[in-house]
Amino acid sequence: MNRELLLLVDALSREKNVPKEIVFTALESALASATKKRFPNEIDARVSIDRETGDYESFRRWTVVPDEEHEEPAYQLAITDAAERDPALKLGDVIEEPLEPIEFGRIGAQAAKQVILQKIRDAEREQILNDFLEREDNLLTGTVKRIERGSAIVESGRIEGVIPRDQLIPKEMLRVGDRIRAYVTKIDRTAKGPQLILSRIAPEFLMRLFELEVPEIEEGLIEIKAAARDPGIRAKIAVKSNDPRLDPQGTCIGMRGSRVTAVTNELAGERVDIILFSEDPAKFVINALAPAEISSIVVDEEKHSMDVVVDEENLAIAIGRLGQNVRLASELTGWELNLMSVEESTTKHEAESERLRRLFMDKLDVDEEVADILIGEGFTSLEEVAYVPITEMLEIESFDEDTVNELRSRARNALLTEAIQREESVEHVEEALLNLEGMDTEVASTLATKGITTRDALADLAVDELVELTGIGEARAQDLIMKARAHWFEDTPMDAAAETKTTAAAAPAGQR
Repeated sequence: MNRELLLLVDALSREKNVPKEIVFTALESALASATKKRFPNEIDARVSIDRETGDYESFRRWTVVPDEEHEEPAYQLAITDAAERDPALKLGDVIEEPLEPIEFGRIGAQAAKQVILQKIRDAEREQILNDFLEREDNLLTGTVKRIERGSAIVESGRIEGVIPRDQLIPKEMLRVGDRIRAYVTKIDRTAKGPQLILSRIAPEFLMRLFELEVPEIEEGLIEIKAAARDPGIRAKIAVKSNDPRLDPQGTCIGMRGSRVTAVTNELAGERVDIILFSEDPAKFVINALAPAEISSIVVDEEKHSMDVVVDEENLAIAIGRLGQNVRLASELTGWELNLMSVEESTTKHEAESERLRRLFMDKLDVDEEVADILIGEGFTSLEEVAYVPITEMLEIESFDEDTVNELRSRARNALLTEAIQREESVEHVEEALLNLEGMDTEVASTLATKGITTRDALADLAVDELVELTGIGEARAQDLIMKARAHWFEDTPMDAAAETKTTAAAAPAGQR
């Protein structure tokens, strides 16, 4: 019988193209499952097959658990009882006792067939997926096999993947038998076995389609730097040429638009704008907002945003239908873009100038004329006045050396006073809030003046509330709030588990 077992393993391994170890493991699981059925109560059993001889042994197992968790004597052993058997035993250890091995012939199809075949199917599918992934090909071309609850099941040879409903292009009508492409986003290793999760709306899908249609991209002559999509409607893709003789936009468009049209057809008519990439962020944004003509751009490095000024005629074009053009441009470039008209820009500039004028007059104790000179020279903060190289300030015609030194001294004193006030204002702020990743003394001080002194109080805020209270960017505000809430999700499962254990331990034995 043992020889027959080895022959069976060898035959299944060759037939299904899976390692012998997988088949041995499946057989051990099947034998263990059949062994458990010999007992009236649920037990923990293990079967070990000798890979050389085919001999196998069966064991019954108990896991050492705390006394208060000892609820299943059939396969658990309380730590107190375990210590009496062997003082060396500790929590989590497993005790095994030999059992009389069950006859393999008695199991046959009834007990082992399904377990063995299922595990082999899983291993076979895993092997096929591994072979696919080893080719480093994240684009799957296949046929729609069926539609389940709005999701499309795609078959490509012996590989099967699923495109969830939310990863399908809106309004795209797929039918069984349609041949489509999709981007592999991840492998879902569920109880039913590993499965490819696909997407037709991911920006990476657009990039891979262009790689297929444009040989110059695969050759490295042209590089795709970024992509942004409004699936099924419009997309933008940024390209850069690594060969000065090549026009990256024209190359991606192709003769009479053949290449970009092929991509558009695959994307259910999605219009694709091909944007010329630039290392200069402002130039890149101007290209991304085309065809709108830009009047001026003001870059705010700290907030990672840009104020983009366009005239009234180009404002609607820059914004696009329902804000689509500016939204895609923002996603493509990675910058927050604030579109405004010339009039709005002038109003904002005047308000900013007034704010700086009051700041300099109050903190530096100077008159309006001196404040306006500083603004005109491009100074936007006390830090710049205090620490910009002195040679730059000496170049200002209206200031002599004594004036420059006095202004720098007053700016430094004002900054020191503010720093002391901030330190004092955060004395009663919770340490967990101060130590939060991304938090600084200035923001913590501002929050403290608004009564926000604990991590939980910050976590309760909405993003727009935090932006309004502190003036920080929306992305940073969202990040701070998520980090402030992180401990809720870390603690809750543990607390719930502890509560369950306590309740179980406190309940009478008959109620457990």
